[in-house]
Amino acid sequence: MSSSIPIDVPAPFVPAVGLSFGQPGADAVFVDTANPMPVRLARGPAAASPLAGTASTSGRVGPFVPELDRPIHLTLSGSWSGRVRVLRSADGGATLDPLTLAGEPWGLFTTNANEPVAEESVAGTCYYLELSLLSGTVAYRVAQ
Repeated sequence: MSSSIPIDVPAPFVPAVGLSFGQPGADAVFVDTANPMPVRLARGPAAASPLAGTASTSGRVGPFVPELDRPIHLTLSGSWSGRVRVLRSADGGATLDPLTLAGEPWGLFTTNANEPVAEESVAGTCYYLELSLLSGTVAYRVAQ
């Protein structure tokens, strides 16, 4: 039995359409869950404004308002001692909760760092840094 189905145009029905892809000279591969389209969404640069600065005294800085579904990256540098903790708020900063992972503290730093700390999926959520410095100056940047 032939696998081709003749379709006449114009027809009193909607013809079946199947997407496929392949290389020149090779058989076409139909798109399905086992063979997804070989593409990815191209995303432009994040529009969220970075939270950046320096501090030599303890305090809180923020908010950083992230775009959804993108990693939030923290960079700490300088010659300092103390603690920097990432805080998350889902109510405009009225409540600030420390980050946790499996019930353990997460996003708590006592030395320079350069790493992703979170990825947000809840609209309206913002992030703050709690700086508890003993000495020195820390440069911080929260960005996407």
